[in-house]
Amino acid sequence: MMNEELRRAQSHIAEIGTLLFQRQLTDAAGGNISVRVGDRLAMSPRYAGMNYHWQLKPNDVLIVDLDGNVLEGMGQISREAKVHLALHREFGEHGQAVIHCHARNVLVFAAMNRPLPPVLEATLKFGEIPVAEFAPSHTPQLSEHIAAVIRGQEARIRKHAAAAIAPWHGLFVMAKDLDAAFDAAERIDTNAYCLLMGEMMAASDLLAAQRSALQQGAAAYGKE
Repeated sequence: MMNEELRRAQSHIAEIGTLLFQRQLTDAAGGNISVRVGDRLAMSPRYAGMNYHWQLKPNDVLIVDLDGNVLEGMGQISREAKVHLALHREFGEHGQAVIHCHARNVLVFAAMNRPLPPVLEATLKFGEIPVAEFAPSHTPQLSEHIAAVIRGQEARIRKHAAAAIAPWHGLFVMAKDLDAAFDAAERIDTNAYCLLMGEMMAASDLLAAQRSALQQGAAAYGKE
């Protein structure tokens, strides 16, 4: 019989999945969520985006063991479960929740294979979000590469969260609990948005300078 803490984790995952989707922190193409309770994980099912549109009910959330065997639930395990299992096995004493998401602004950095430096007070605690070495999605190698860049950030996990960018793929967050993981994902995506908009402002400043030069040149020829 499932314990009450696992049932709460199922409900919480369903709630957070909807929020991630509504706030464009993930998309229909993928993402997944897991919470560890003892030696069990509550985990969003495969195709939570494409088939469920992130409108999960608590009973849609699977219960699996740390080897990835489905113990309760009708769906299939997420194809990115390998990363979740690796992170929970290595860092489980520091945190209990993992979110993998396709946050819209962070995806630009993933696509460009660029780390994400903090530019807001709200993201200083996470440091620069590193880019892991590339490995195809759904492979054991991706699990190893994500764990490698999270390693050494255990204090961040205990306090709030640590994160990594999978190149050409998305964001992985390991956190002390699920609320902290969601909070970190949104803070990091907002940080990415500010960097992107800052680049646009710099381009706007350059255009303004060019416009001023054009006006001065036209004035010199009496064409203003």
